[in-house]
Amino acid sequence: SDFIKTSTGKEGVNATIPVGIVMCRAIRDYWEKTGYKVGFKPAGGIRTAKDACTWLFLIKEELDDSWLNNNYFRIGASGLLTDIERQLFHYTTGRYAATHELAMS
Repeated sequence: SDFIKTSTGKEGVNATIPVGIVMCRAIRDYWEKTGYKVGFKPAGGIRTAKDACTWLFLIKEELDDSWLNNNYFRIGASGLLTDIERQLFHYTTGRYAATHELAMS
C-alpha cells in the first residue's frame, strides 16, 4: 500500500502526536471519500516502547483496528529497538539489564 510519513526520521523530533492526529484524520477522510486505504508511518523521535504504544493507541482511536498491521502502519524508529529489548529483558527476568547484557546496546 501507499504510505504517508511524518518525516525522513533523520531529524531530532518529527513524529508528534498533534501532527499524527492531523495526518490520521486526513487518511480517514481520504479513505471515506475514495475507499482507498493509505498507510501511516510516524518517524523521528520515537525512542521508547511507551512512545510506540502511544502511536498504536492513536491509530486505533483515529482510524480503526484494520490499520493495526504492517500493511497500513509502521513505526520508523531504529532507536526504538534497544528499549524494546530492554523492556522484554525486564519482563522475563524481573530486572533491567546492564548494557553488556543486551545485544543491541
